Amino acid sequence: MQPLAERLRPKTLDDYIGQKHLVGEKAILRQMIESGHIASFILWGPPGVGKTTLAKIIANKLDRPFYTLSAVSSGVKDVREVIEKAKSNRFFSQGGNPILFIDEIHRFSKSQQDSLLGAVENGTVTLIGATTENPSFEVITPLLSRCQVYVLKPLDDKDLMDLANRAIATDIELKDRTFVFDETEALMRFAGGDARKLLNIIELVFNSDPSDTVHFTNEIVTERLQQNPMAYDKDGEMHYDIISAFIKSIRGSEPDAAIYWLARMVAGGEDPKFIARRLVMSAAEDIGLANPNALLLANNCFDALHKIGWPEGRIILAQTTIYLASSPKSNSAYLAIEKALALVERTGNLPVPLHLRNSPTKLMKNLNYGKNYKYAHDYPNNFVELQFLPDELMQERIWKVQENPTEKKLGEWLRMLWKGRF
Repeated sequence: MQPLAERLRPKTLDDYIGQKHLVGEKAILRQMIESGHIASFILWGPPGVGKTTLAKIIANKLDRPFYTLSAVSSGVKDVREVIEKAKSNRFFSQGGNPILFIDEIHRFSKSQQDSLLGAVENGTVTLIGATTENPSFEVITPLLSRCQVYVLKPLDDKDLMDLANRAIATDIELKDRTFVFDETEALMRFAGGDARKLLNIIELVFNSDPSDTVHFTNEIVTERLQQNPMAYDKDGEMHYDIISAFIKSIRGSEPDAAIYWLARMVAGGEDPKFIARRLVMSAAEDIGLANPNALLLANNCFDALHKIGWPEGRIILAQTTIYLASSPKSNSAYLAIEKALALVERTGNLPVPLHLRNSPTKLMKNLNYGKNYKYAHDYPNNFVELQFLPDELMQERIWKVQENPTEKKLGEWLRMLWKGRF
């Protein structure tokens, strides 16, 4: 049997819960749908707020050919094939242009998005895109200029309880049992404005309780979710637990564990850019100066994801993950900036030594700004000993060399220049 969330997917706008600003009485999308004339648009909102459902309701209401592509598994070839089908069906459709719905359109690469332009421009298809990411950053400008963007909001607690009550009253599996919502705080918190998540939790508690009366308390909901981590998806607590395990595995130089947690995130539909951002941070915080190339590779990984798209991007994430996990580690840069910030907090705005100050005016020069500054490149080894810290901090050591080959080499060079200071 289908999951509860799929069984309960509404078929009409009257059954649709939430997004009153778009589909309520006299709202823009409702007026557009009821008039029978819709233009291409993009639905932007978090998971589980009804983007796919709304697209299907529109297609059913207007009785048009409806094509669906997922940016996770479709390429340029798939886009072109659908456009060719739409061209054929267009001549047999009396109600208007075929509708092409693209889920997670933000995961389409530039070339994939480019392949849509002509069909959208000439009306071969009416495009409805769905995205959880800001279209301003994730959708190419030419395509964005051809589409209106509508923002969907997370469902509020009232919407979620209306959905829960509808589920237990109408679903063929649930309606023969009694449901008692003794407490709803945990249910609302874990659902987080996501209708699909709410229904998954209700179904999970229902399936784990054989009694005639199914009780919902904060303790029961929390316990069931902890026992069934796969029931929880990328925006809940498991999201934070898995990314934590992922980063700690990289920090702990365990590539097998790191790649496993990466696979868990990929399989769970985690945003690839979120993973890539964390890899960049790990390269700086946990590997740092022990291997400066790690940050270059992680940054290139982030850029490559934009160029290549999904699902091929998972290979780029895997390569970067294995490299970072296998790399020597150092957090000396992280510790240095933390210590420097603590110094600033403790000592306040200490004056810049006069010889380091900028002196663009005659007055400043008369006040000895920049006086006795020595230009390092005029001296052997491009170095001359000079005071660079405020007087009060001259005895402070902020960056400390750690025990790895790269930093040891840097430390030896600095000790040679500064006569043992480092």
